[in-house]
Amino acid sequence: MKLKIHAIAGSIALLTILTFWTSTLASELLGTHAQITTVKTGILWGMLILIPAMMTAGASGASLGKGWKLPVVAHKSGRMKIIAANGLLILMPSAFFLAYKAQAGGFDTAFYIVQAFEIVAGATNITLLSLNMRDGMALRRRRKPVVN
Repeated sequence: MKLKIHAIAGSIALLTILTFWTSTLASELLGTHAQITTVKTGILWGMLILIPAMMTAGASGASLGKGWKLPVVAHKSGRMKIIAANGLLILMPSAFFLAYKAQAGGFDTAFYIVQAFEIVAGATNITLLSLNMRDGMALRRRRKPVVN
Protein backbone atom coordinates (compact mmCIF):
# COMPACT_ATOMS: atom_id res chain seq x y z
CA MET A 1 0.00 0.00 0.00
CA LYS A 2 2.84 2.36 0.88
CA LEU A 3 4.33 1.78 -2.55
CA LYS A 4 1.07 2.77 -4.28
CA ILE A 5 0.72 5.88 -2.12
CA HIS A 6 4.29 6.86 -2.97
CA ALA A 7 3.73 6.33 -6.70
CA ILE A 8 0.46 8.26 -6.72
CA ALA A 9 1.82 11.16 -4.67
CA GLY A 10 4.98 11.39 -6.78
CA SER A 11 2.94 11.31 -9.99
CA ILE A 12 0.60 14.03 -8.73
CA ALA A 13 3.58 16.19 -7.71
CA LEU A 14 5.29 15.77 -11.08
CA LEU A 15 2.12 16.41 -13.07
CA THR A 16 1.27 19.46 -10.95
CA ILE A 17 4.70 21.03 -11.43
CA LEU A 18 4.59 20.17 -15.13
CA THR A 19 1.18 21.87 -15.37
CA PHE A 20 2.50 24.97 -13.57
CA TRP A 21 5.54 25.09 -15.85
CA THR A 22 3.74 24.60 -19.16
CA SER A 23 0.97 27.02 -18.17
CA THR A 24 3.58 29.61 -17.28
CA LEU A 25 5.42 29.20 -20.58
CA ALA A 26 2.22 29.26 -22.62
CA SER A 27 0.87 32.36 -20.87
CA GLU A 28 4.19 34.19 -21.05
CA LEU A 29 4.73 33.41 -24.72
CA LEU A 30 1.17 33.61 -26.02
CA GLY A 31 -1.01 35.23 -23.38
CA THR A 32 -2.09 38.64 -22.28
CA HIS A 33 -1.22 40.18 -18.93
CA ALA A 34 -4.67 39.12 -17.71
CA GLN A 35 -3.97 35.51 -18.69
CA ILE A 36 -0.54 35.61 -17.02
CA THR A 37 -2.21 36.93 -13.87
CA THR A 38 -4.75 34.10 -13.98
CA VAL A 39 -1.96 31.51 -14.32
CA LYS A 40 0.10 33.05 -11.51
CA THR A 41 -2.94 33.13 -9.21
CA GLY A 42 -3.88 29.56 -10.21
CA ILE A 43 -0.40 28.35 -9.32
CA LEU A 44 -0.86 29.62 -5.76
CA TRP A 45 -4.12 27.68 -5.48
CA GLY A 46 -2.45 24.67 -7.07
CA MET A 47 -0.01 24.56 -4.18
CA LEU A 48 -2.89 23.18 -2.13
CA ILE A 49 -2.43 20.04 -4.25
CA LEU A 50 1.33 20.19 -4.75
CA ILE A 51 2.52 20.64 -1.16
CA PRO A 52 0.65 17.64 0.32
CA ALA A 53 1.67 15.51 -2.68
CA MET A 54 5.34 16.45 -2.23
CA MET A 55 5.19 15.83 1.52
CA THR A 56 3.53 12.45 0.99
CA ALA A 57 5.98 11.44 -1.75
CA GLY A 58 8.96 12.48 0.37
CA ALA A 59 7.77 10.79 3.56
CA SER A 60 6.66 7.58 1.86
CA GLY A 61 9.86 7.47 -0.19
CA ALA A 62 11.99 7.87 2.92
CA SER A 63 10.03 5.07 4.58
CA LEU A 64 10.30 2.77 1.55
CA GLY A 65 14.02 3.45 1.16
CA LYS A 66 14.86 2.91 4.81
CA GLY A 67 17.45 0.17 5.17
CA TRP A 68 18.21 -0.07 1.45
CA LYS A 69 21.90 0.38 0.67
CA LEU A 70 21.56 0.57 -3.11
CA PRO A 71 23.13 3.61 -4.83
CA VAL A 72 19.89 4.27 -6.71
CA VAL A 73 18.05 4.77 -3.39
CA ALA A 74 20.73 7.21 -2.24
CA HIS A 75 20.42 9.07 -5.57
CA LYS A 76 16.64 9.35 -5.19
CA SER A 77 17.05 10.65 -1.65
CA GLY A 78 19.69 13.17 -2.71
CA ARG A 79 17.52 14.42 -5.56
CA MET A 80 14.56 14.82 -3.18
CA LYS A 81 16.65 17.11 -0.98
CA ILE A 82 17.46 19.29 -4.00
CA ILE A 83 13.81 19.24 -5.13
CA ALA A 84 12.61 20.27 -1.67
CA ALA A 85 15.22 23.03 -1.30
CA ASN A 86 14.48 24.31 -4.80
CA GLY A 87 10.76 24.34 -4.03
CA LEU A 88 11.05 26.01 -0.63
CA LEU A 89 13.79 28.51 -1.43
CA ILE A 90 13.07 29.43 -5.06
CA LEU A 91 9.74 28.20 -6.39
CA MET A 92 7.40 29.03 -3.50
CA PRO A 93 8.72 32.55 -2.87
CA SER A 94 8.77 33.16 -6.63
CA ALA A 95 5.16 32.02 -6.99
CA PHE A 96 4.00 34.43 -4.28
CA PHE A 97 6.09 37.30 -5.66
CA LEU A 98 4.97 36.74 -9.25
CA ALA A 99 1.29 36.42 -8.31
CA TYR A 100 1.51 39.62 -6.26
CA LYS A 101 3.30 41.51 -9.05
CA ALA A 102 0.92 40.20 -11.73
CA GLN A 103 -2.18 41.09 -9.69
CA ALA A 104 -0.76 44.60 -9.24
CA GLY A 105 0.02 44.90 -12.96
CA GLY A 106 3.74 45.00 -12.19
CA PHE A 107 5.11 43.38 -15.33
CA ASP A 108 8.51 45.00 -14.95
CA THR A 109 12.13 43.89 -15.07
CA ALA A 110 11.97 42.37 -11.57
CA PHE A 111 8.92 40.31 -12.59
CA TYR A 112 10.67 38.89 -15.64
CA ILE A 113 13.95 38.20 -13.83
CA VAL A 114 12.13 36.23 -11.13
CA GLN A 115 10.02 34.57 -13.83
CA ALA A 116 13.19 33.39 -15.58
CA PHE A 117 14.54 31.91 -12.32
CA GLU A 118 11.19 30.22 -11.70
CA ILE A 119 11.18 28.66 -15.18
CA VAL A 120 14.71 27.28 -14.71
CA ALA A 121 13.98 26.04 -11.18
CA GLY A 122 10.73 24.44 -12.36
CA ALA A 123 12.51 22.67 -15.23
CA THR A 124 15.11 21.45 -12.74
CA ASN A 125 12.45 19.98 -10.47
CA ILE A 126 10.65 18.37 -13.42
CA THR A 127 13.90 16.76 -14.49
CA LEU A 128 14.79 15.54 -11.00
CA LEU A 129 11.28 14.23 -10.29
CA SER A 130 11.31 12.43 -13.66
CA LEU A 131 14.64 10.81 -12.79
CA ASN A 132 13.23 9.76 -9.42
CA MET A 133 10.19 8.25 -11.15
CA ARG A 134 12.42 6.35 -13.57
CA ASP A 135 14.54 5.00 -10.72
CA GLY A 136 11.46 4.16 -8.65
CA MET A 137 10.04 2.13 -11.51
CA ALA A 138 13.35 0.29 -11.85
CA LEU A 139 13.34 -0.45 -8.11
CA ARG A 140 9.78 -1.72 -8.36
CA ARG A 141 10.76 -4.13 -11.15
CA ARG A 142 13.63 -5.27 -8.97
CA ARG A 143 11.25 -6.08 -6.10
CA LYS A 144 8.96 -8.24 -8.21
CA PRO A 145 9.89 -11.91 -8.18
CA VAL A 146 10.81 -13.39 -11.53
CA VAL A 147 8.34 -16.11 -12.53
CA ASN A 148 9.42 -18.64 -15.16
